[in-house]
Amino acid sequence: MLRDEELTYRIRGCIFEVYRQLGHGFLESVYQKALITELQSQRLTVQAEHPVTIFYKGQDVGLFRLDLVVENRVIIELKAQKVLPQGAEAQLINYLKATGMKLGLLANFTYPKAFVKRVILENQ
Repeated sequence: MLRDEELTYRIRGCIFEVYRQLGHGFLESVYQKALITELQSQRLTVQAEHPVTIFYKGQDVGLFRLDLVVENRVIIELKAQKVLPQGAEAQLINYLKATGMKLGLLANFTYPKAFVKRVILENQ
């Protein structure tokens, strides 16, 4: 059974609409702003650059920022690169672990089409 299937379907639709309108070749920050606009137009709540503190044995060891969080349930990691970096999926998995969230989408605005990969963290 898919987790939050309807929500991720709507998010994917927003990602592909942004790509349809803008195409490839822009910076990640442009796609991020456009995607925020599209998600909000679909009445979805979205947080950009959401800060998350990393703890190690109870001590604060760092801070990172999530590209987007939708409906407080789905992390979206955005890329705008010809070739997706090898560590991109691992990065999203680490974000899921650090936040306790279970579902993320890795979106790359690339040529010839946008790419979206669903990442689920089970039983962590």
